[in-house]
Amino acid sequence: MEKRYNKLNEYYKSKFGERTLKICVDGGFTCPNRDGTCGIGGCIFCSEKGSGELIKHSNENITKQVKDYLNSYRAKRSNKFIVYFQNFTNTYDTIENLKQKYDSSLVDDRIVGLSIATRPDCINEEIVKLIKSYSDKYYVCVELGLQTASDEIGKIINRGYTTKQFVEAVELLNKYEIDVIVHIMCGLPRENRDGKNVPIEIKDTVKLINSLNIHGIKIHSTYVVRNTKLNEMYENGGYIPLELDEYFEDLTYIITHLKPNIVIHRICADAPKDILVAPDWNAHKKWVLNGFEKIMKEKDLWQGNFT
Repeated sequence: MEKRYNKLNEYYKSKFGERTLKICVDGGFTCPNRDGTCGIGGCIFCSEKGSGELIKHSNENITKQVKDYLNSYRAKRSNKFIVYFQNFTNTYDTIENLKQKYDSSLVDDRIVGLSIATRPDCINEEIVKLIKSYSDKYYVCVELGLQTASDEIGKIINRGYTTKQFVEAVELLNKYEIDVIVHIMCGLPRENRDGKNVPIEIKDTVKLINSLNIHGIKIHSTYVVRNTKLNEMYENGGYIPLELDEYFEDLTYIITHLKPNIVIHRICADAPKDILVAPDWNAHKKWVLNGFEKIMKEKDLWQGNFT
C-alpha cells in the first residue's frame, strides 16, 4: 500500500527498529479544569473518565497496570513498548509526585519510551526538566491539547487556556528538545462551516501548527458522549455533529496542508461505544480509515500536497 501520509506505526518501526506498542495507563490525575483551579466540569466534550474509558484495570496502581499489560496476550504482539499516561492532565501534580508516578511505570526492560498527555497551562520549566531527565534512557514526548487555534471556540468548549499558552508550552518543550504531539478536533461548536467548505478555524489551526516545531498530531472528529455539556447541547438542538463526508472534507484538507514531516498519530478516535451518543459513524473506526485511504488514492493526494 502506498504511503499517502506519515503514519505513526511506520515512524516507530523506523525509530525503534520494529513494531512498538503503547501501554495506556491511568496515573490517577485530575484536571485544573475540573477541580476549580481554572474551571469546573472540564471541556464540554470530555467524558467522566477524561478519555480513559479504554484503559484496562485503571483502578490499580501504575506499576500493576503496566505489568498486567505486559503479562497479557496483547503484549505478545511486540517486544518494545511506550508507557502512555493518557487521561486527564498528567503533569498536574507536585514534582515529587510526578517523578514517583513516572518512575513507577518504567518497570520493564522492554519499555523504550514515556509519553505524557497534558494541558499547555500545566507545563512549566521545572516539569519540562523532569521529563527531559528521562531522555537519557527513554524516548520522551509530550502530548498537548489544542483542539482549535480559535480562542473564541476555546471559550465555548470551556478549554480553560489560550492559544498563546499553547504556543508558549510548545516553545518551552522545543527548548529542551522534547517532541510535541498536538491534539486537534473537527466539528467543534460554532465552527464557520459554509456548506461543505472547510471552516476557517480549521485552516487557521493547520496554519498555526505548520508555523511551530510540532513533531506529531492527533486528529479526530467531535463526538458526543453521555453526561457531558456537549450531550446537553446535542439533546437541546444546540449542537449538530459532523456527517462522515464532512469529516472527510476536513481531514483531507488537514493532511494535504500539513508539513510532510509531521507524524500522523491518528485520524480518528476510539469512541467508547457504551457511552457514545452521536454520531453513529464514529463507532466504526475502519469506515474512517478505509474511507480516507480511498479518497487519498482516488484523488492522488499526499500529506503536504499544498504546503
